Amino acid sequence: MEAFDLLLSGFAVALQPKYLLFALLGSVIGTIVGMLPGIGPVAGTALLLPVTFTLDPTASIIMLTSIYYGAMYGGTLTSVLVNVPGEAASAITCLDGYEMAKRGRAGAALAIAAIGSFVGGMVSIAGLVLLAGPLTKLALLFGPPEFFALMLVGLSLVVGLAGRSVALALISAVLGLLVAMVGIDPVAGAPRFTFGILNLFSGIDVVIVAMGLFGIGEILLSLENRASVSAFGARVRELIPTRDEARRSLAPIARGTGIGFFLGLIPGVGAVVPTVMAYVAEKRLSKTPEKFGSGMIEGVAGPETANNSYANAALIPLFTLGIPGSPTVAIIMGAFMMKGIIPGPFLFRDHAALAWGVIASFVVGNLILLVLNLPLIPLWVKLLRIPRAVLFTFILGFCIVGAYSINGQIFDVGTMIVFGVLGYLFKKLDIPLAPLILTLILGPLMEQSLRQSLEISQGNFWIFFNRPIALGLILVATTVIALSAFWFISTVRGRDSEI
Repeated sequence: MEAFDLLLSGFAVALQPKYLLFALLGSVIGTIVGMLPGIGPVAGTALLLPVTFTLDPTASIIMLTSIYYGAMYGGTLTSVLVNVPGEAASAITCLDGYEMAKRGRAGAALAIAAIGSFVGGMVSIAGLVLLAGPLTKLALLFGPPEFFALMLVGLSLVVGLAGRSVALALISAVLGLLVAMVGIDPVAGAPRFTFGILNLFSGIDVVIVAMGLFGIGEILLSLENRASVSAFGARVRELIPTRDEARRSLAPIARGTGIGFFLGLIPGVGAVVPTVMAYVAEKRLSKTPEKFGSGMIEGVAGPETANNSYANAALIPLFTLGIPGSPTVAIIMGAFMMKGIIPGPFLFRDHAALAWGVIASFVVGNLILLVLNLPLIPLWVKLLRIPRAVLFTFILGFCIVGAYSINGQIFDVGTMIVFGVLGYLFKKLDIPLAPLILTLILGPLMEQSLRQSLEISQGNFWIFFNRPIALGLILVATTVIALSAFWFISTVRGRDSEI
C-alpha cells in the first residue's frame, strides 16, 4: 500500500505539463532513433545526452528513459516494414513480421507488437514499484564497504557483456578503467595520465566517450553498407488484428512478459537474449513449428513483448542497486551522475520525488507509445526514405555541436572523434563496447568507496570481510567470475576437441 501511495505522488510529478512534454518528445525521438538503421537506442541516448544539460534532473531522466524504450519499439517498425532491424533486439522480429507485411498484415503485426510491448512494460513497472520499497530500507545498512562490494558485483558482470570473447571484453573493460583514471586524483590531488595537457585535468567526460563510441563509430560503420531499403505501407484501418490473431497472441504475450522481466533483472544479459529466448520458446511450444518464419503472429508477439519487458525491467537494477546492466542504461546512469545524483540504494531515500516521478513517467511513456505510434505509421514509413547522406550529415553535425557545448572547447570535439574512430575499430574487430562504458562509469565510484573504506579501517582490508552485506556481495562477485571462467574454459575445450 505504501508503494502505491508513493507511485501516486510520482504521478503528481509526471503529469505536470512540462514533464508530459518531455515524455512525449522522448517517445517520439526514441521511435525515430529506433527506426533508423545503424543508430539504435545506445547511440540515440548518447547523441541526445547533451540536449538534457540545461534541463532539471527530473526532466532530463524522463526524456532519456522515454528515448530508451521508444527506441525499443521503433526498431519493430523497420523490422516489419523494411526487413531491416533498427536495433539488434528487433532482429528476430524480421523473421515473421516482414513475412506478415508481404501478405498485407503489417498493420496487425505492428498492433500486436505495440499491445505486447505495453503489457510487458507495465508489468515490469509494477515489479519496480514493488521492489523499490524493500531495497530502500536495505539501503540504510549500506556504507562505503558495502557500496564498494556492490560496484565489484557490477564490474564482475562485465563478463556477461563479453560477446564472443572474454579476453576482448577484459581489454575493453581495462581501457575503460584507464580512461576513468585520467584527471586529478580524488585523494592526493595530483594529476594522473594527463601528460601535461590542461584539458585533461578535469578528466574525460563520459558523454564525449559515449557520443564518439556509439555515435561517430556507428556512422562510420554504417557508411560501409550502401544498400538501399524499400518499405511496405501499413494503413490505419488495417491495424486491427483478426480474432484468431488476437487469440493466438495472448499466451506469447504472457510468456514474453515473464521472460523479459526475469532477464531484465540480471545485469549484463543484453536486449537480444530475451527476444531470442521468447522466439525459441514460442517455436518449441507451437503445434506447427515448421510455419515459423513464414508469417506467424506468435513470432512477433512473444519477442516484442519480451523486448519491452526487458527494457523496463533492466532499469530496476539501476534504480535500486546502482548497477547498469546494458550500455544504454549505463548512459542513463551517466545522466544521473551529471546532475549530481548517484542511482542506487540511496536514490529513493535522498531523491524520492525524482525517483517516483520518473517511475510514474514510465507508465505515461508506455501509454504515449501505444496511442501515438500506430496512427503515425504512414509518417514513419516516409522517414525511412530519407537519404543516408542527409541523415548522417545531420547526426555528425549534432555530435560536433553537442561535444562542443559541454565545456565550450574544440578539444572535446577532437576527443570525441578519436573515440569515434576507436569505436569503429572495436566494431570491426568484434571487441564489445559495453564493458568500456560500464567500467568508465563504475570505476570512479568504486575507487571512491574503496578509499573511504580504507580510511575508516586505517588501511585494514578486513573491513570488507567482517561486514555481512559486503562479504555477501563479494561472494556473489566471486561466484559470477568463477562461473564465467568455467564456462569460458569449457567453451575453449569444446572448440579444441572439435578441431
